[in-house]
Amino acid sequence: MLNFIVCDDEKEFRELIINEIDKFMMNYDIEYNKYEYDSYEEEFEATARKELGFKVYFFDIKTKNGSGLDAARFIREELDDWNSIIIIVTAFAEYRYEALSNRLYLLDFISKFDNCKAKLKETLKIIYKQYNSREKCLSYEYNYTLYKIELKNIIFIEKEQDSKRCIIHATYGTFKAPFTLNAITKHLDKRFLKVHKSLILNVDKIMTYNTKENEVLFVNGMSTNLISRSGKKELIEYVTSDN
Repeated sequence: MLNFIVCDDEKEFRELIINEIDKFMMNYDIEYNKYEYDSYEEEFEATARKELGFKVYFFDIKTKNGSGLDAARFIREELDDWNSIIIIVTAFAEYRYEALSNRLYLLDFISKFDNCKAKLKETLKIIYKQYNSREKCLSYEYNYTLYKIELKNIIFIEKEQDSKRCIIHATYGTFKAPFTLNAITKHLDKRFLKVHKSLILNVDKIMTYNTKENEVLFVNGMSTNLISRSGKKELIEYVTSDN
């Protein structure tokens, strides 16, 4: 999932960035979300902390409530997020050197008054390339939409009842996929175990496994006891090992 998070206290520029994002994304059948904020306060912080998938931030340096550089520092240092993309879009061009020399790994610094739309378009091209080359993910097309779900964000995958499709439960949503469980297994890695003919789970997303009740509790609060006898044995071996 591609997520664009725009923070600017000027509505005009938020809309400009959002419009450029929409125009660019019209060229691709990729599902994406947009989030708009006029300050770097609670709502923004809550979104930054959520596991949404691939995040792209557009920050103004100065707003009435906070600094874009402080927000970038919060993402990199406090959240320890070095994968999300951060772009500064600001009227304060004099902060360019400070912004790019702070080791915040900013993708770009764009002046609002220097051919802003064209530079946003070029930056979006770079973002798209990075999105396509990111860490291992499950890619597929369903109902004319292209999905790319990072394996690290998949919690479990279950067979849809009376269907040859499956349902993918990720940290940021639930998605249908046109695969059988056997077919989808070929696209997964060693963190995934097929513990039932109708269920594959990501062992990295297990919070606890109650062997007496044969119930797995996942990190997002969901649970399942759809574990076969052979699946139980394999799961116990995995969670009690050093993997």
